[in-house]
Amino acid sequence: MTIQNSKTLGPFSLNEICHEIGAVLSDSRKGSELIKGVASLQTATREEVSFLENRKYYKYFCNTRANAVIVHRKVPRAAPKGVTLLFSDNPQKAFALVSRMFHPLEEPLNPGVDAGAWLHQDCLIGKGSEIQNGAKIYERVQIGKNCLIGANTIIGKDVIIGDDCYIKSNVTVSHCHMGNGVSVFPGARIGQPGFGFAMEASGHTQVPQIGKVVIGNNVRIGANTTIDRGALRDTIIGDGCMIDNLVQIGHNVQLGSNCVLAGQAGVAGSTILGDFVVVGGQTAIAGHINLGNGVTIAGKSGVTRDLKGPGIFGGIPAVPIRQWRRQVGMLSNLVKRRLKRGRI
Repeated sequence: MTIQNSKTLGPFSLNEICHEIGAVLSDSRKGSELIKGVASLQTATREEVSFLENRKYYKYFCNTRANAVIVHRKVPRAAPKGVTLLFSDNPQKAFALVSRMFHPLEEPLNPGVDAGAWLHQDCLIGKGSEIQNGAKIYERVQIGKNCLIGANTIIGKDVIIGDDCYIKSNVTVSHCHMGNGVSVFPGARIGQPGFGFAMEASGHTQVPQIGKVVIGNNVRIGANTTIDRGALRDTIIGDGCMIDNLVQIGHNVQLGSNCVLAGQAGVAGSTILGDFVVVGGQTAIAGHINLGNGVTIAGKSGVTRDLKGPGIFGGIPAVPIRQWRRQVGMLSNLVKRRLKRGRI
């Protein structure tokens, strides 16, 4: 059942949807039928579209009540009675694009500065931007066009923010240059000092952190994530990176383009990730190491050395995923044998 809210758009015809996602209808005569929303295979109605990406859900596909289902071009052409198929090379991406037709990622802006916001006289705010109640923007800040600065968010001095950026509520941004199309979710902390100090028996001496955080274009930074400023060189987040909630990125870290970091992952200082690196949830990556292009790390792993990509790794310490699975299997079998012999 479609849930209507202030952001729901539509309806859209199947022809309009196919044009948007580059799909092909199984029955061109159905192109004028209207779709009012998106839903899962299990819950979709005759007014909604769904998708099939994983074979595990084929049983739900066979019994779905959806008007239309986005499927891969290689899926057998047979469909449940009354269901129109939309053939796509990437059903998951196609469904994401359809979902955005009905539910845009962001609310429309209400351009202007709320009376409860505080702006330093020496800051620049681009045309069409919205500054919400309680926000504070300090000297020499530059904010581009069509941006949102959410309630109670603080933008420190000399920060530069590009166009079309959405900085949600209760965020702090300092010592940062940010590109275009960046989304930062509530509670994130960007540009605070990194965790750097010289250790000795008489006590620890903090090292000044004098670098910045440089964020590329079209980056997503999740709620309550922290990205430390560099110590000497800058901390860099490449174009297209997707960072989940509760991720810690240490000083001097460099992420290549289109990296994905899942929740509670941590990257220690001065580590370099190549392009398209994927880090599973609760994974810890030690400092001063390099992960090559296309490396994928399974969740709850510990990475302690350089890894060449592409490849999938897992375990503590992280090793090629097949090796890790063999290790787990051998250990499990060893325990079973000892239990049988009464040695444990």
